[in-house]
Amino acid sequence: MNPYLLYSDGNGNIFEDHTLYAVGRAGWDAFPVPEDQWIELPEGGNLYELPGRRAIGIDVLTGDMRLCEKGWAVAAFIPPAHTGLFIAAYETLSDAPTLPLFCYTAVGWKDGKNYVPAVRIEKDIRQEAAGYDDKAIANGTENLLKHYPHNRLVKHLMENCCMTYHCPAARNFSLGRWECPIPSSPACNANCIGCISFQPEEETIVSTQDRLTFKPTAEEIVEFTVPHLMHAPFPIVSFGQGCEGEPLLMWETIRESIIEIRKHTNKGSININTNGSKPDAVEALCKAGLNSIRVSTNSAQKHIYEAYYRPNNYRFEDIVESLKVVRRYDGWTSINYFVFPGITDSEAEYEALRKLIKDTGLRMIQWRNFNIDPDWYMGKIGFHESGDILGVTQLMDLIREEFPALKYGYFNPPMERIKGDYDHQYAGADR
Repeated sequence: MNPYLLYSDGNGNIFEDHTLYAVGRAGWDAFPVPEDQWIELPEGGNLYELPGRRAIGIDVLTGDMRLCEKGWAVAAFIPPAHTGLFIAAYETLSDAPTLPLFCYTAVGWKDGKNYVPAVRIEKDIRQEAAGYDDKAIANGTENLLKHYPHNRLVKHLMENCCMTYHCPAARNFSLGRWECPIPSSPACNANCIGCISFQPEEETIVSTQDRLTFKPTAEEIVEFTVPHLMHAPFPIVSFGQGCEGEPLLMWETIRESIIEIRKHTNKGSININTNGSKPDAVEALCKAGLNSIRVSTNSAQKHIYEAYYRPNNYRFEDIVESLKVVRRYDGWTSINYFVFPGITDSEAEYEALRKLIKDTGLRMIQWRNFNIDPDWYMGKIGFHESGDILGVTQLMDLIREEFPALKYGYFNPPMERIKGDYDHQYAGADR
């Protein structure tokens, strides 16, 4: 039996409606969710009230779809390492406010538990909610601030990212483990509709965090990344984070940092999370010692990509070339693939994704949940009809069947995984 629909009374209270089964949504349309695609909401997940929206469900008696008029629709935020398969299904009223920049996965209630249509795409536990001890994080933060009293970047990472926004990567850095973030650019050469660190004043949404306000020096970067690479378990240092602009605009500083880092240690992996807009800069970084790249995209289709990213002085073809460059230098290539059911799993997107994988020799897809108001997003990019859709799970299966060497995941892999000497439960011993 599928779970029952959930609704909110507008006062923070959530109830199940035993007259309606929960359904999901892909694009503009609502669909029944296959029973085997519901999983219990993972630890670290949350429920959201969706004001100005009436949930859509299946009547338990008639089998027809209808609205729940008892309150507002409810959606789930699912934690990292999990990929949502359907968006929450609802009808938006004319005066509904734009939703904040979070993901809105379908959710239902069954046997006393919340269920979501999702799949665990990554076995790595580096951002598990249970792996974070607030007292240890506070102590680690205090120690880092004392150890690097004049380092503006450490101060930004600890006071803003770690303690204010609870960024998982920054929290792991405070605990001296795994992937260490390196914000490096206050500017950007894209105008992403769903940018989490900058939104124009005239927009109806606000950014979820403040952007980096200064240009770090190579000395500041090297000061804390070298010790992390030398002493952290399964270490990675990553340029390019959600609290900044585009790191390739600071490629000269990044190149200088990489050269200096590698004078001190050959341990670990040096990665860049980027929009991939400057292939020449990427090549310069590869020559300096860059090990891996993760290029973010909402689509493998040029017109959908450019409608969302609204790039300045670069094109979709440049991100493809950046991936090719890193492969030529035998580096690890991933795409940070924003999954939006109804677009990501359309037949047109499937064909475009196949071409991207073939053209670039892509090594990994990170199937990320898209943090954006669904209606607002589709309206902004002018997306009106999905056409034929495969379903997210079928899309994943088809791509895996055709490209068996392509890795699926949610995080940048450490060097040990890239080289094949890797236990996916490596993080468990270091909690």
